[in-house]
Amino acid sequence: MGQSAEFGKFLKVMRARLSPEDAGGQESTGSRRVPGLRREEVARLSGVSTDYYTRLEQGRNIHPSKAVLDSVARALRLDAGEHAHMLDLLEHCASSAGNPGPAQKVRPALRQLLDAVGDVPAMVLGRRADVLAGNRMAHLLFTDFTALPATERNLTRWIILDPAAKDLFRDWKTVAAEAVGALRMDVGRHPNDPQTNQLVGELAVHSEHFRQWWAGHRVASRSAGTVRLHHTLIGDLELNFETLSLPDDPDQLLRVHSAKAGSPSSDALTLLSSFGEVPEAIQPAPEPARRDDS
Repeated sequence: MGQSAEFGKFLKVMRARLSPEDAGGQESTGSRRVPGLRREEVARLSGVSTDYYTRLEQGRNIHPSKAVLDSVARALRLDAGEHAHMLDLLEHCASSAGNPGPAQKVRPALRQLLDAVGDVPAMVLGRRADVLAGNRMAHLLFTDFTALPATERNLTRWIILDPAAKDLFRDWKTVAAEAVGALRMDVGRHPNDPQTNQLVGELAVHSEHFRQWWAGHRVASRSAGTVRLHHTLIGDLELNFETLSLPDDPDQLLRVHSAKAGSPSSDALTLLSSFGEVPEAIQPAPEPARRDDS
């Protein structure tokens, strides 16, 4: 089998979300058996035959050119992240079970950098948003990931399953959906990864929200933005975040949160930094809650 079955599934979901009007066609007349565009409509908009596009959705062993893929992306109105994810699914199409990759390690100099920016929360994220390292402020703001079992030190898992995360993020659904979208992009780059499959399975079992977002094949690649929080100890604050790739450390990202100088949020971070260690009130429970969040 050439491309992963996920490639075909992704095209189907993207097609189903569009109406003929969305794709620049005429208003639909008559009943439609399925939501979204028909295959022949996408094929026409892409400039390929219906049979060819059908084989793309079926994951047949064909090799579309970049021009064809770009045309399909335009027809489906994919944004830049979705377009990149489609290409990843086609390129990384291993059909056999993957083997666990080497253990992710954080360079000593990078750990030193985390401590050097000690006034702001900073952490290093690895594959599937595993939390590889964090400074004291990150532990104070979010949770002390070092106190969790090694298999549970994952930012997406914590956001989705831990009730404390749902209380912390004032826009929890947006934050959680974006975390799921980032995980979906990781799967596109690294298909059939056993640890990722285990994580996806666990989240699907325990979260109705995750099941819905995952089924929608949403992708997200926002590297910067603003997050609104309500912290147990310091109240409401609004922080900017920047996520930086590390060229010498493949699949590792440095995420730093900061507040505008002189703002109430900056004062709140200063107050948070006055705590010597992670207070018991925000220490993670020995066993993070596993519940359906519907």
